[in-house]
Amino acid sequence: MLASIAHRVPPRGYGPWEQVASTLTEGLVARGHEVTLFATADSLTAAHLHAEAPAGYEEDATVDAKVSEGLHIAACFERAGQFDVISNQFDFLPLVFSRLVTTPVVTTVHGFSSERILPVYRAYDDVTHYVAISDADRHPDLTYAATIHHGIDVDAFSPGAGDGGYLLFLGRIHPDKGTATAIEVARRAGLPLVIAGVVHDEEYHRREVLPHVDGEHVRYVGPVGPDQRDRLLGGAVALLHLIDFDEPFGLSVVESMAAGTPVVAYRRGSMPELVTPGSTGFLVDDVPGAVTAVVAAAALDRGACRREARARFAADRMVADYERLFARVVAEQRGRPRRTAVANLAR
Repeated sequence: MLASIAHRVPPRGYGPWEQVASTLTEGLVARGHEVTLFATADSLTAAHLHAEAPAGYEEDATVDAKVSEGLHIAACFERAGQFDVISNQFDFLPLVFSRLVTTPVVTTVHGFSSERILPVYRAYDDVTHYVAISDADRHPDLTYAATIHHGIDVDAFSPGAGDGGYLLFLGRIHPDKGTATAIEVARRAGLPLVIAGVVHDEEYHRREVLPHVDGEHVRYVGPVGPDQRDRLLGGAVALLHLIDFDEPFGLSVVESMAAGTPVVAYRRGSMPELVTPGSTGFLVDDVPGAVTAVVAAAALDRGACRREARARFAADRMVADYERLFARVVAEQRGRPRRTAVANLAR
């Protein structure tokens, strides 16, 4: 498992790629596979851990991102012969090693940060196996082995009654995520808003968010760890996910559902694949529609919302999907003996 080294695996707070790598790694170990996780040295895992970086470069300023990433990826591919399959959860850079090894490489495409990275994906389309994290994120120029939605540990989220009386924004503070739009919807709906997440655009945060933060109608609580996130989700009337881009997936969306909290989301990207209108939330197209949906969301059956999250987005389902795919690509590999190790690369 080749994970990202921006953060520890599993992440302490923000780190969706690292969280997926962790969930998949631990699930494969639990199913009896021998897994080597390539991640930071402070990572926590039941797998064999191989580390080149002492900590995530987003968490420790002494860690040079480019140097550490180069050593990290090379360490995995230099050991490729030890593994049946490499699961690349890292993004496009490991692809440039994929022709140099006979071990099949399964690359999970966690979205496209820019059109500029597409030439790398195109160049290795014939030698790697791409996994889309939603049908909406499939690029027409690429060949995909599967679409596998992310899974989460549903039991890590407590069922909440939504009795906090507030709306919640959980995610990066960035125009793409619609933080300012969530503030406007909460104001029109007459409900307080809690904002939780890392600031990824300082100017946007200063200009569009902070002027509204008064500690009463709008509260900003910063990045949150698992315990605080669980409490915030369970107490919210609804999660506002009013994105301004075609999001490939939304972990906070399915985490909210796991707490029984419905989601009001803009009808963009993967959201129609994740949100079931009238059951786990509502899909809307504008601010007035979101305000109306907030009122309707308060009447939804939160128990049914959690049950659907478990049925569709449980970690076991995701791990089983990857397990079947790994078995298939190994079986397709000709002229090499079967071994027992599974390696998983992440972002």
